[in-house]
Amino acid sequence: MSGAQAEYARVPLADGTLVKTPGMPDASLIPSLLTASDVLGTGWFGAVAAHAGPGKTVAVVGDGAVGLMAVLAAKQLGASRIIAMSRHPDRQKLAREFGATDIVEERGDAGAAAVKELTNGYGAHAVVEAVGLQESMMQAIHAARSGGYVGFVGVSHGVSLAGGELFGKEVHLFGGPAPVRRFLPDLIQRIWRREIDPGKVFDLTLPLERAAEGYRAMDERRAIKVLLQP
Repeated sequence: MSGAQAEYARVPLADGTLVKTPGMPDASLIPSLLTASDVLGTGWFGAVAAHAGPGKTVAVVGDGAVGLMAVLAAKQLGASRIIAMSRHPDRQKLAREFGATDIVEERGDAGAAAVKELTNGYGAHAVVEAVGLQESMMQAIHAARSGGYVGFVGVSHGVSLAGGELFGKEVHLFGGPAPVRRFLPDLIQRIWRREIDPGKVFDLTLPLERAAEGYRAMDERRAIKVLLQP
């Protein structure tokens, strides 16, 4: 896609990639609809890849916009317990609004140990890795129970996996670029019916010409996700 953060955008193969809303959306729905093709679709895929579902315990590694959307997705998919791994009070608050039942602030092996402590030593049935670093990937794998599932949507940066560890623990690992188009019709309907409000993830709104400032705010953890208005 070319020019997606400009006043006009050229969308190749638009007849197969764009999805229409049921009508002209109310202004209050715009933020949530904007998440559908971006962080919501990605977080949703992470939860699906991790086999989040009814009765499952789901842990989410990463409290950025995608991780928070994975929390929301796990709740919508019926998970009975959702553990958000976060050190930031504002993100913890939003995670609870989206459905998190527990918060774990520890990272790495300590974070994985905290998840196991919350699950009687077993670990989570499903873990979403939404960061993409070596530590976060290993934290996700170690937080999963034997035979559990890890769905990763973090873009990998220098991640290497120990085959023997995966083999011995029988952890299922699946992820990659999110097939967002697959989920869009369902997500749009959930937003349209006001069953979910993922637009809460936008905690800073700026005009388009201040886009660079928005990226700095997210990089410096002063904002979770920035909404740009042309």
